[in-house]
Amino acid sequence: MIGRLKGTIAAVGEGQALIDVQGVGYLVHAGSRTLGKLTVGEAAELFVETQMSESAIRLFGFVTGEERAWFARLQDAPGVGAKIALALLDTLSLPQLMDAIALNDTGAISRANGVGKKLAERIVTEFKGKPPPQGLFASSFAAATTPVTAAMSGARAAAASALVNLGYTQADASRAVAQAARDAGDGATESVLIRAALKALAPAN
Repeated sequence: MIGRLKGTIAAVGEGQALIDVQGVGYLVHAGSRTLGKLTVGEAAELFVETQMSESAIRLFGFVTGEERAWFARLQDAPGVGAKIALALLDTLSLPQLMDAIALNDTGAISRANGVGKKLAERIVTEFKGKPPPQGLFASSFAAATTPVTAAMSGARAAAASALVNLGYTQADASRAVAQAARDAGDGATESVLIRAALKALAPAN
């Protein structure tokens, strides 16, 4: 199975791109967020999810391994196929998606094309309280993620992990950190997120 393609962008169209890898053209399906970062004639590297059926082999491309991992994970939810998973990743950045799941924000999730209230609720139910995708594509190729995005994701993950180590459940830790990140804004450090999350988790007097 193809997991990564590195070559020159030969063409970009509606929902897909053609990448030339040493003279072989690969047609890759992608969302607008990914396609907007590709320029015809320039070199590019895409992390690929390969999906095979009786009638076709389809490649789905992403700029980062983390996006590719979430694309695969989202399809674990009943009613979510490749089209819906791409729509979700187009509508919400990964931090926004994780926050929406942690905070039970079905309104944010249902902004994606093809996602109604019931499906948004199923997505939250499926992933709430669970850690982000792990494995090769989620944790490797860190250089493919922008420094800002990597720092944001790293601070949130570290803060949630610290809260779990203190005895809080994964669901409570994720929810508290998500709310702290929304309140503090982009660029909040791990220590800022932990302090704000602990304050939110403290029992009311």
